[in-house]
Parts: sequence; structure tokens; C-alpha cells
Amino acid sequence: MDEIDRTILNLLRADGRTSYAELARRVGLTAPSVQDRVVKLEKNGVITGYRAVIDPETIGLGITALIGIIPDNSADHNEICERLRAIPQMESCYFLAGVECYQLKVRVPKMGDLERLIHRLGAIPGVAQTRTTITLSTKWEDRPQPVPGEEDPHGVD
Repeated sequence: MDEIDRTILNLLRADGRTSYAELARRVGLTAPSVQDRVVKLEKNGVITGYRAVIDPETIGLGITALIGIIPDNSADHNEICERLRAIPQMESCYFLAGVECYQLKVRVPKMGDLERLIHRLGAIPGVAQTRTTITLSTKWEDRPQPVPGEEDPHGVD
């Protein structure tokens, strides 16, 4: 991956609907050359998808919560992950070091839905305890970070 690929990635992360013509203009290549690069980035698994970013509240998902899961000693982590993946309210799932092995970001319409979800999580075999934090507002999320360059492989200024 060279600097042009990084620039293309940064532009697409800011706006995934940017046309090949606009990408080409911004990086100084032809549109077919940019298309070839994007296809290669997709085939190599660098670009894994495109999506529309939606305001959750406008579609009735006004409650966001972060839920930590503390497993018991008999926990089958593969089983827990599969059961979590099957719950549509799970927006993100992170495996952590520490007491809480999983951190989930969930979105639901109403507080009663969150309560039912927490009970459902507690009933998963291997889950000893959950800890829930309800967000009051979202200041930002999913902010794209610049793709680190060769001169700064760790992405830290």
C-alpha cells in the first residue's frame, strides 16, 4: 500500500460515495486507475464494506447502552460469542482484558427493551454478571482516523 492508496482510503472513509472521478481528481490519477486500486483494496480485505450511516434516534433507537459481560469459570467463549451475534440489538462486541470479558454497544427503542435485553444476556450459559451504562447522548462515534503512513506506522503524532 502506497501513499495514493492511503489517500484513497482516507477519502472513502470520509465519504464512501465519492466517485472514482472525484477520487482520481484528488489523487492525480485517472478514474480507471483509481477503480483498479479500490478493487485491489477490496480483494485484499483492506476495504471490507460500505454502509449508510443513520441517526439511530430517527429510526426509533433512542437508547444506547454499553453492557459489560463478566463470565463465570465454566464459560464457553465461542458459545457466548455466537449467542451475542444472534441478538440483533448488538451493534458492537469487543473482547477485553480484565474482569469484563466483553463490552457490547446496544441500541433499543425503550427502557423496557433494554431491561429485557439485559435479562436475555444474563440467561446465556457462562454469563455470571452484566454491568450496564446508559448513554445520555452521543458526542461522536465511528470517527474515521487517518490511515497511518510509512513514516508513522503507529498512527501517533
